[in-house]
Amino acid sequence: MSSEKGKESGEGSSTRSATQPSRYESQKRRDWNTFGQYLKNQRPPVPLSHCTFNHVLDFLRYLDQFGKTKVHLQGCGFFGQPEPPGPCTCPLRQAWGSLDALIGRLRAAYEENGGLPESNPFASGAIRVYLREVRDSQAKARGIPYKKKKKKRNPMKNAADEAASSFPMQSS
Repeated sequence: MSSEKGKESGEGSSTRSATQPSRYESQKRRDWNTFGQYLKNQRPPVPLSHCTFNHVLDFLRYLDQFGKTKVHLQGCGFFGQPEPPGPCTCPLRQAWGSLDALIGRLRAAYEENGGLPESNPFASGAIRVYLREVRDSQAKARGIPYKKKKKKRNPMKNAADEAASSFPMQSS
């Protein structure tokens, strides 16, 4: 019997992935359903076709009440300290990284559910600005500056680009 268990679990990832969605897909579906429920609970309810970036911003602010990340306020004695020595009354918020990942999943789900890329409220510039402000304010409150990871350069591509740029363009 123990050998059968090994076969079942070893058979496969391919069988399981066909019947069971990935963790990302499950989370995306859950997030999409949560956002849809949020729109339905608005007074008056907002149909998805009328959803704008303002609804998305309101949703992100609404989610803050369920956050677990302490964000020190400007007047707090612990503001700017990476590891504060004690508790304070500053609010808990959603972490920037969680919001960023959420928007990425909702952006994909919108288009998978029939939304047009050019009208995607999750892809709005206002959402990017909001996320940048959240990131910067949380980094400042914790005293840890945010540093964007640099992309690794592809040495082969750079050599090809340099070779191509060393030849003058021919006009016909």
